[in-house]
Parts: sequence; C-alpha cells; structure tokens
Amino acid sequence: MKPYDIIIVGAGGAGMYAAMEALQTNPGLNIAVVSKVYPTRSHTSAAQGGVNAALANRHKDDTVELHIFDTIKGSDYLADQDAATLLCEMAPYVVREMENLGAPFSRLEDGTIAQRPFGGAQKYRCCYCADRTGHTLLQTLFEQCMRKGVKFFSEYYLLSIEHDGKTAQGIVVMNMQTGKIEAMPAKTVIIATGGYAKMYWQKSSNAAGSTGDGIAAALRAGLALEDMEFVQFHPTGLRKSGLLISEGARGEGGYLVNNKGERFMSRYAPEKMELGPRDLVSRSIEIEINEGRGFDSDAGQYMHLDLRHLGGALIKERLPQIRQLAIDFEGVDPIDEPIPIRPTAHYSMGGIDADINGATAIPGIYAAGECSCISVHGANRLGGNSLLEVLVFGKQAGHHAAVTASSLNPGAISTASVEKIQKEIEGYSHHDRTERYSDLREDLGKTLGANAGIYRTRKKLEKGVADIMEIKERFKKVHVKDASAVFNTNLFQVFELKNMIHLAETVARGALAREESRGSHSREDFPTRDDKKWHKHSIFHMNEAGEVIVSDKPVTMGKHELQERTY
Repeated sequence: MKPYDIIIVGAGGAGMYAAMEALQTNPGLNIAVVSKVYPTRSHTSAAQGGVNAALANRHKDDTVELHIFDTIKGSDYLADQDAATLLCEMAPYVVREMENLGAPFSRLEDGTIAQRPFGGAQKYRCCYCADRTGHTLLQTLFEQCMRKGVKFFSEYYLLSIEHDGKTAQGIVVMNMQTGKIEAMPAKTVIIATGGYAKMYWQKSSNAAGSTGDGIAAALRAGLALEDMEFVQFHPTGLRKSGLLISEGARGEGGYLVNNKGERFMSRYAPEKMELGPRDLVSRSIEIEINEGRGFDSDAGQYMHLDLRHLGGALIKERLPQIRQLAIDFEGVDPIDEPIPIRPTAHYSMGGIDADINGATAIPGIYAAGECSCISVHGANRLGGNSLLEVLVFGKQAGHHAAVTASSLNPGAISTASVEKIQKEIEGYSHHDRTERYSDLREDLGKTLGANAGIYRTRKKLEKGVADIMEIKERFKKVHVKDASAVFNTNLFQVFELKNMIHLAETVARGALAREESRGSHSREDFPTRDDKKWHKHSIFHMNEAGEVIVSDKPVTMGKHELQERTY
C-alpha cells in the first residue's frame, strides 16, 4: 500500500480541524482520518459551555493579554507560557473561522457572537452555541471535511503507532467490522484521540470510549507523556451518573448551595464565587460534604446547583440540554427544583509531550487536543479553553504535518509488528486465562476514585499504585470469551482496559512523586504549592520491560512571574 501523506487518528474536533487545515495548506495531500466511532459521535460533541476568545463583544476592554494571564494563573503557573500565548492569540482567529464556516453561535442583540462568563476569567469571554457548543462545532467541521473529500475510516481501532526511531511509519489498526488487523503506512501521523478520564469508572463525565487509546499507544511506542497526574474533576456532574452539567449553568448565574441554604463559595472564592477555577470549586464541594453540609441520598452525598432564579425562559433558551439531562437522569426540572450535583472526573491536563506545533520527539508524529500536553493548561484547565485547544492545535498540527509530509520517506511497517499484535490477541482466548474483563475494569475504576481522586495522600497513592500493579499482573490472565470476528466488543473492551491500566499507572506514580498541591493535584500531606522543588513538568516513559519511569523537565516561562493564585 502506498503511504498516506497524513493519517489522523481520532475524528473529534482536533482531528477534523487538522484534516481541514492540512488540505487548505496543500489540497493535493492524501489524508485519512481513522476513528473507532463515527465522527459525529466523537466526544467533542459533549462539550457544552463554549470556547474562549478575547473578542470583546460583551466587555470592550477584554484583551488577548488578559486571556493569556488568566490561562497562566488558572494553570497554577505550570503552563508553558509560549504555548498559552499562542493559544490565546489564535483564539479570535479560529472562532471567527468557525463562524465563517457556518457554526451558528448564539448572538447578542447587535448581532455579534454572544459571550458568557466562565470560571477563572476576568471578562465575559466564552463564545457559545446555547449549551451545545461542542456538538455544533463538531458538526460544522464534519461538513467541511466531507466537502473537501477527506477519507474517513470509521470503526477502526488503533493498536499501535509505528516508527523506526527516526521517523513515523504509520499505524496498525483493527477493522472492527471484520476483525482483520491492517497496517496503514503514512509519512506523518497525528494523534487526536482525546482523554482518559473514563478510567475513573462511574463518576466520570466522559463517554465510554474516552479510554486514552492514543496516549497509551504513544507510551508503548516510546514517546514521552507529560503531567499525567493532573486530572480535572468538574464541579458539577449529575449525582447519579456523573454526566456533565456545563459551567455555562454557573456562567448564566446559577448558585451552588449546601444543606444550610448557603452559597458556600463565599468561603473559598469570595470574589469569583461559583466562577472560581474548576479545581478550587470541586475541592470546595468536597470540603462541604466532608464537613457534613451535603445532602444525603442512596446515590451518595451531593450539593445543589440552583437555577430557579434565572427563570424558565432563560433556561429554555440558553441551557436547554442541561434542563433535559436533569429531567432524564435525575427526574428534576431545573426550572422548578435545584439540580443534585457532585464533582465528576472530567478532563486530563496530561498527555503526549508535544511542542507548540504538535510535534513529538519522533519526526512525523504529532499530537493535538486532549490527548496532547503542549502544555497550555498546566495543573488546571480553565473552562472554555478545551474547545479552544482543539481548534488551535488541531490547526497547528494539520498545517505542520502538511508541510512536513513532502520531506519524509518512511520505511515500511515491519511485518513482525503486525504478527506480534496478532499473537497477543490470539492469546486472550486461551483456555488457561481466568480473569474477567468486568472485574478488572471495576477494580481499576474503584481504586482510582478512592486513592487518586480530588484529595490525595501518600498512603492512598501507595495503595493505588499497589492496586494498579496487581491489576496489571492480573490482566495477563484476562480472557476474551467472544470468539467472533465481527464487532467483537469483548475484545475491544480488553484493548481499552489495557490502555487504561497503563495510563492509571502514570497518574498514580506521578501523583505519588509530586509532593505538593498545585491545581487539580491536591495532597493533604503536602497542602501548599512548592515552587522550589516542584515547579516542573512530570515526564513519563515506558522501558522495554513495560515499567513506567518518571522524570521531569522545566516549565517554559515568559513575562508572567510566579505569584500566589487567589480568587
């Protein structure tokens, strides 16, 4: 097979923006987008609240510089300042480009793009399409990719990223419809497979497929991962399911209320209140619950998100999906009753170590979106900066891969690589294997939630590492009962479990090593930020024995000096 110029793994916002930008850079390129789901089912569609850009439509004094500062401050000063600067400088351009491509943003009375306040921002900066922004942007990008003739390989599962140590060679995938393993050669590969927060089991806002496939494949391919210990818990997940209730609900004026009827955020963020950064708001909710000011239920303790004072008309116009989710999954209409919420595992700040062009250490391999760590979010992402990252760095990776592709001439993917994967898969059905996928999956989720959640201690993290290593060993005996070739969901679940186990180890080991509290990483035994010892990025590699090795690298600084983060 002749190599593709670019293979993009992942058909969410970053992957499709990369495809669109690559074709704009060079219309003659042969590009394929590979995804385990159909593009319009990608997790970008679940992003509700909006995308940040200093358009100054609501606050005329908003500037790119303020957006840069808010992003760096929100990151607890762990973001690389060159990356944060590029993110914010590109924001007005990519939002207007999406508008010109047909994205139907909500509007102000003067016809300009509507902007709402979001956590950690000084100004009304978050551009939105009611509360379905990710869904709207994804549909717009899919239409453009179809118009430009992008070739999609839907329902293909990524098994490995191939390179010879000097340049990318392509990927190995399984055709989920046939069970056939296929090598797909490429001059350049862009990984855009999203995050891994679903490994936290039930208390996660993520779709079932957010299992870190691309990040884990990169780790096994010898690429570095960065800052994996930083997992963001969104303050407002539905009590029972963990499904996301957008920050837009608080941006529109929603209150967080405890069982005493108090807007308790006045104790933790007296200036920003409910619009403090997500890490702070999530910790505040946990404190309120732990100190006995939560509501009780069979599904666990929770808080109230009260929207009733906003009125039915505003809720129906600007928060229609939020209302429907509350009705469908909690039996509560927010027009009449408060929504029961609790923090939910939501976003991974860590990912594949990449530069501001999305390039990794191997020429021809790029990463973009939530699977990458460029690092624009540092220790904590601000709401509205995720969809922005998808657009900006999807664009960056697509452009640079298009420029690079013509200069690369990769060797063929080794048949030994394909045979090794085939042998591993055949082994899953061997009769002496006794471990059940469901048992391992539940045990992994439970130990992460208990030991590597919002609050962490050495004792908990040591228990978490030990549990994960035991699960890793048990996985060697996992059994795939389904012998069929066509849509063998049991097999795909095992693939995903393997990826989650590898990434869980990096999260737990990184959290154990980092003896400070910064952003989303909160150590009860090390409650303060330690800039002398820990103002640095964590770096993770996997050695030939399959062991995760932790090292570090410096943070790229700029004009913003370290200072205390208060709201």
